[in-house]
Amino acid sequence: MITIISGTNREGSYSLKLSEYYQRQLAANGYEASLLSLTQLPDHLISTDLYGNRSEAFQQIQDIMSVTTKFLFIFPEYNGSFPGVLKTFVDACNFPESFYGKKAALVGLSSGKYGNVRGVEHFTGICHYINLHVLPLRIHIPAIHKEFDENGNLFREETVRFTNQQIEQFITF
Repeated sequence: MITIISGTNREGSYSLKLSEYYQRQLAANGYEASLLSLTQLPDHLISTDLYGNRSEAFQQIQDIMSVTTKFLFIFPEYNGSFPGVLKTFVDACNFPESFYGKKAALVGLSSGKYGNVRGVEHFTGICHYINLHVLPLRIHIPAIHKEFDENGNLFREETVRFTNQQIEQFITF
């Protein structure tokens, strides 16, 4: 099972828009992927789902994490790294069953010119620590606000080429 994680809890984010694009592209290649936006996290996550605690609201998400074998993390740059809510989410998931020995692909995006290079590197380190195997082709998309057409599809030739290449590699990974 493939799960796409839109790695911010910001409503209407470009991360979610890009996650939906990846979901459509995977479907076009014959692969169904579920989509989890961190906007779906319970508001009380910090007080109810850390340090061995589990709420009913998060248990539904945990069940998805437990059966997923491949993750596609798509996340924006926040303060030179990735959103804190993404780290809190990973911390709230059961270990080792959520991620250990499973596979992931990473996509960073930003409104600036570097496409969240640093955040992807930071998150890669966390993935390695929890033994989540990362696809070597990690994508960085700068100026994300200039990448979509009116139908929510990527249209810039270079970006489409690299995302297609990543999707192909992710399928066989």
